Amino acid sequence: MSKISTQQFQEIVKNELVWADEAGIRLDSISEGQAMMRLPFKENSLRPGGSISGPHMMLLADACMFAVVLSLIGEVKLAVTTNLNINFLRKPSPNDLLGEGKIIKMGKRLAVLEVTIMDSSTMKTVAHATGTYSIPPPDGSR
Repeated sequence: MSKISTQQFQEIVKNELVWADEAGIRLDSISEGQAMMRLPFKENSLRPGGSISGPHMMLLADACMFAVVLSLIGEVKLAVTTNLNINFLRKPSPNDLLGEGKIIKMGKRLAVLEVTIMDSSTMKTVAHATGTYSIPPPDGSR
């Protein structure tokens, strides 16, 4: 069972992740170690050539990883990205993107995750991201 609800995560997005809120990020579902997120298509996300820009796909991947981490540790806002790698696999069409995130390994101080990004119109994978999140100690010391 997830330690954070969809509604709690959306409140964090609205109040503290302005970049994600402005992009329209929406958490569709969350369970322990997994999350499904949607990045609605907006004209300003296109790059020359009609593809959705890489930074927008990275935004989706990072937000999805954050949701997965919080599903495991609860509302710990100081969990931060320490590494993000992404492979762009095919050109997405101008439609919503879906991010399917899951935990690969959860340690005491680090979480390793992956996100598959799909074009919502074809459900084909357009990018694959892996990342690492730093988990703060329970007492807040670094």
